[in-house]
Amino acid sequence: MGRARSGGRGQGDGARAVTEDVDGGLARLVPDRDRPRAWTLLIDGAPQSHVDLDDPSHLSFEYQRRFGHVVDLAVPPGKPLHAVHLGGGAFTLARYVAATRPRSTQQVVERDAALVRLVRRELPLDARARIRVRAVDAREGLAKVPDGWAGLVVADVFSGARTPAHLTSTEFLDDVRRALAPGGIYAANLADGPPLAHLRGQIATAAARFAELALIADAAVLRGKRFGNAVLVASDAPLPVAELTRRAASDPHPGRVQHGRELRDFTGGALPVTDLAAVASPAPPASVFH
Repeated sequence: MGRARSGGRGQGDGARAVTEDVDGGLARLVPDRDRPRAWTLLIDGAPQSHVDLDDPSHLSFEYQRRFGHVVDLAVPPGKPLHAVHLGGGAFTLARYVAATRPRSTQQVVERDAALVRLVRRELPLDARARIRVRAVDAREGLAKVPDGWAGLVVADVFSGARTPAHLTSTEFLDDVRRALAPGGIYAANLADGPPLAHLRGQIATAAARFAELALIADAAVLRGKRFGNAVLVASDAPLPVAELTRRAASDPHPGRVQHGRELRDFTGGALPVTDLAAVASPAPPASVFH
């Protein structure tokens, strides 16, 4: 495995980037100039995660802040949570849950074993955190979660900046539902651009399996003006849409929340996606990361 590294673990202003080949491409950990022990993880130049080792409750990326809002509304601060994270990155959201809800029990499923080793070595997890990391495929790892165990399942899986096809189907969501406790929440990071066919199909797929849905995204993404991320939130229990809307609107990069009839209208005539028809999400334009 090719490797070149220097610095390490956020050593103040002298920290330097760490670069290493992982299964999914070239991983690069870049120190944050504004936060002494914070790092950004990039895979093949695409930003994946941001972690502040001194303050794991700090969420820098737009979509990670939206996931944080979902966590905060899923259970009150300080109350332990059973959470499953499909896609690990630098374990940002798992660290957030551990910091804001001590005694939580979490499972992180990250297929890229080399990436897991890199992150564990350079950005070690708090030894007190109850976080188990499995280096297996997301759907394989999900299948091992006991029935009704999870209060929250988060899907943030990208391979070559695309969500794999087998994580976009009704059959996949059937297993998510199996793993969720009654009233539990599913949240997914979706990426799409005009004409938003993938995003509309994913909303239709979730609507076929969950009673309540909400979508958080930048207004320009929802209008099909640019490629970007949207966070889909689903549950069989009522979602705190008003509070979610308030929090998303107050972010540094404000997001809009769609739900109910507005979200159904946005979905249009899109049909649920099955395993037989599933395809990976579209690749982002090269300009997205430049």
